Amino acid sequence: MVIDVAVAELDRVHARISARFTRSEPRARSREYLLGLTAGLERKNGWTLAERAGQTSPDGMQRLLRRADWDVDGVRDDLRDYVAEQLGERDGVLIVDDTGFLKKGTRSAGVQRQYSGTAGRTENCQVGVFLAYASTRGHALIDRELYLPESWTSDRDRCRAADVPDEVEFVTKPRQAMAMIDRAVAAGVPFGWVTADEAYGQVKYLRVWLEQHDLPHVLATKVNDTLVTTTMRQARADELVAAVPARAWRRLSVGAGAHGPREYEWARVPLRVLWAPGRGHWLLARRSITDPTDIAYYVCYGPRRCTVVDLAWIAGARWRIEECFQQAKNEAGLDHYQVRSWRAWYAHVTLSMLAHAWLAVTRSLVAKGERVTATRA
Repeated sequence: MVIDVAVAELDRVHARISARFTRSEPRARSREYLLGLTAGLERKNGWTLAERAGQTSPDGMQRLLRRADWDVDGVRDDLRDYVAEQLGERDGVLIVDDTGFLKKGTRSAGVQRQYSGTAGRTENCQVGVFLAYASTRGHALIDRELYLPESWTSDRDRCRAADVPDEVEFVTKPRQAMAMIDRAVAAGVPFGWVTADEAYGQVKYLRVWLEQHDLPHVLATKVNDTLVTTTMRQARADELVAAVPARAWRRLSVGAGAHGPREYEWARVPLRVLWAPGRGHWLLARRSITDPTDIAYYVCYGPRRCTVVDLAWIAGARWRIEECFQQAKNEAGLDHYQVRSWRAWYAHVTLSMLAHAWLAVTRSLVAKGERVTATRA
């Protein structure tokens, strides 16, 4: 049953993107590429994908990524709309995060020694900023941008050697996130919240932009972030949480972790004097049950009626993008590419994201079918 559902769903996905290809050859090869990305291959690169497709050289697969005439951003839009239709819910969550792609050499677009969350340290790597979508029906990556450091944008010859368009300028990761969220809003993606870790949450211009666009959010922030209180003074996040009475903390589970339910103690503190009609501002705190000194902080903006439980669930939803990265890398070859050019990176990553979304939707359809069968039984 699962295989039948998966094949039928792949046919629908591929038919959806077919109009983005001007010629039949790359159109057909894109389907083989999607199949290869999800096959049980140890490495998923041009050679192995070509061999699996019965081709004698990797030239066709490499051409698909580097030069074939197809609309890569158009496929990205199809992917986003597909996820919204199949997994979308009114209270879905948009999640921002980045991940590193370890590389050798200096010629791959955007590569340099920089921090990689994947490695947990500074490495020679490329960094991609991603937007994920999560709901009770599943989760998938829906948008992506390759981060191009200033060391690249200040060297146009180096950029041209990696086929980076001349009009591409330096953009910070939070501004890349803003562009992707803006595209999701313009496309009508159904969601109720935005969340991200402190690398993004501590950036005040991102928080201001989200509030200006009335986008509810739960963003992790630093312990020493200064916030405006209800008495119009400024205080550090840890100072505000230290004053929370013991009775205000609630023990909650916000989902299953690798070792069972992720249980923490949660509390919130109202912020600011002036609230927009129907909207509120809070500092949310998450405290370890075993180590009371281990506290995470979140700046929140959203419906006035929302509760600590609501905010805690949104904060917990951020881990869905970590699951997306792990699944996309393990099951859809997100980090298995051997390309250097700007266009090839976007082409591979977009097809990998589409493959991962196809698997996510298939899981959702199978689970829905199983629930229907159980109900009828």
